[in-house]
Amino acid sequence: MMTVPAHNSLFRVGTRGSKLALTQTTMAAEALAERSGLDYELVTIKSEGDVLTGPLSQLGGTGVFATALRQALFDERVDVAVHSLKDLPAKDLEGLTIAAVPMREDVRDALCSADDLTLEELPEGAKVGTGSPRRAAQLLAARPDLQIVDIRGNVGTRLARVRGREAAAEASSQAPGAARGDLDAVVLAGAGLRRLGLEEHISELLDPAVMLPAPGQGALAVEVRSADAAPVLALGIALAQYESIPTRLEVTAERALLARLNAGCAAPIGGLARCEDEPDGGVRLRLDATVCAPDGSEVQQAGQELTLEAGVTREAGMEAAEELGRAVAETLLEEDTGLLKHVVDS
Repeated sequence: MMTVPAHNSLFRVGTRGSKLALTQTTMAAEALAERSGLDYELVTIKSEGDVLTGPLSQLGGTGVFATALRQALFDERVDVAVHSLKDLPAKDLEGLTIAAVPMREDVRDALCSADDLTLEELPEGAKVGTGSPRRAAQLLAARPDLQIVDIRGNVGTRLARVRGREAAAEASSQAPGAARGDLDAVVLAGAGLRRLGLEEHISELLDPAVMLPAPGQGALAVEVRSADAAPVLALGIALAQYESIPTRLEVTAERALLARLNAGCAAPIGGLARCEDEPDGGVRLRLDATVCAPDGSEVQQAGQELTLEAGVTREAGMEAAEELGRAVAETLLEEDTGLLKHVVDS
């Protein structure tokens, strides 16, 4: 039985309270409102990840930012939840459905540095901030001399840690009393900076060959109760229209990789799938993955690709993308030199 929102002309959208979350959620809500003809209401939900102040990599495993939003869906306090897809656990939750994955933003990680130096130009021993084990390991693989500093907080708080960028500071419950101007650089998701209109702080967008993004990076996931996902009423139809099939194929492969490895969304693994149109109307889908030792001293890589013929059904395409993710994971498992102990169930 379909759960109809409290007011037929209104749907409620759950969001975290950070500026980035509000920006992303509003963007998705307005797109759905335009397509459905319905009004929307934003409902701010505080998550455990927004309250706890310890290292991000140690905050209780997968989905620390998503759990409260998902509970609000189950409790029918909201009708739609908008997540950064990279923050979602790889395995779907029974009763909920990712009903739309809109077109992906830039997937690359962004270096934001003092004096706009590139990664190669940073001085020896430079202090670089990140809360991500994946970014830390790949930074050290590229530049073993760097000093990695664990940081928390919202985008403005992190940017303000960089010398010369102190004016970007925002209040943050995750990092109260955070230092300012004490670092040479920080690494953040380029997509988030673009969505916030903070492109001027990007010193370098890091090539995936140097820093492979997190699975799902740059993509949003619009989640609803499974009963509400069918394209029957106005909201369900709008969700179907908001979907980007190429992006869905990419993130399906990436999430299947994580699921097969039983890896969390904070795992030190990079995974990036890309769709490219073929001249005959088909689509080539390639998935690359990287696992690093935490100190960057060892790197393991794997990658495969497949071609989807023109006219393939959506269901068959998604099944093929899942199989690609599992196949790349199997290669990593078969060739494991001990690095996957840092990934599995993290």
